[in-house]
Amino acid sequence: VVARDRSVSSGINAEYGELNREQMKDEGSFDYAIKSLKRNGVGLKGVINRSADFRHHNLEFRGGLDVYANVVRCMSFEGIQTHHTGIDLIAIRENTEGEYSSLEHESVSGVVESLKIITQEKSMRIAKFAFDYAREHNRKKVTCIHKANIMKLSDGLFKACCKEVSEDYPMIEYEEQIVDNTCQQLVINPQQFDVMVMPNLYGNLVSNLAAGLVGGAGVVPSKSYGENIAVFEPGARHTWMEMKGMYVANPAAMVLSSAFMLKHLQLHEAGDLLIKAVNNVLNKRSCLTIDLGGNASTHDMTKAILSEVEHLA
Repeated sequence: VVARDRSVSSGINAEYGELNREQMKDEGSFDYAIKSLKRNGVGLKGVINRSADFRHHNLEFRGGLDVYANVVRCMSFEGIQTHHTGIDLIAIRENTEGEYSSLEHESVSGVVESLKIITQEKSMRIAKFAFDYAREHNRKKVTCIHKANIMKLSDGLFKACCKEVSEDYPMIEYEEQIVDNTCQQLVINPQQFDVMVMPNLYGNLVSNLAAGLVGGAGVVPSKSYGENIAVFEPGARHTWMEMKGMYVANPAAMVLSSAFMLKHLQLHEAGDLLIKAVNNVLNKRSCLTIDLGGNASTHDMTKAILSEVEHLA
């Protein structure tokens, strides 16, 4: 809603294609959305809930588009009271393999095997992406998150690839950390982290933990990149289905994702305006949803953000 309204007032010309939950039950509609994203190279996506009546579209979405790098930025907001301040970290997650390969089978009754796939090709690709991202965004350190002390072959390969790539970036500090220690360190001293790169499952855990440190799922945006495509969506992938129809979801994560999409499209002024509007609403604390301690509805908070946009424009 905000992206559309902002496009009207800023003169941004855009074509919108929509696909809702009911339409996704139609395989043709979902496949059309994939083709549209491949053709246009950019999209704004909500979190898709998995249910028993249709396929796991989140995994098919990432695999079909090969959006291999998920980037979640978790940063402190002045208007959100949390235990820690001064957090500004980037969690980069390999998005297409690992434990999320969906390769499971029951060998014999009562015995299930689940395959974790780690390849040199994709590990090198995500490692290079992480270091390129750090260099382009003036970040000083990249931390490889792994569990190679136990998974010596799979995570050992991932860690070795990150180490090899790091040698081509002597200007960036490189370190390695075991994932369980990372979770503890995030709770104790999250400010030590800058850019973090990790396999799929660890990325899910770490980005959600980091989101909780800065205010929760409602305020963290993300973006996923392929070779010629970028998809923008909330960073903590929770659908909060138990609150469906109550209109209390925090719109900030989706609005911020929209802002970063505008910046990706070189519409920096419009994107920065939207980011500032969200920050102003959060800092004023007069119109917040229940997850941030307020009692505003999704619609109320969205209207407050729009009012800030109009005031700043």
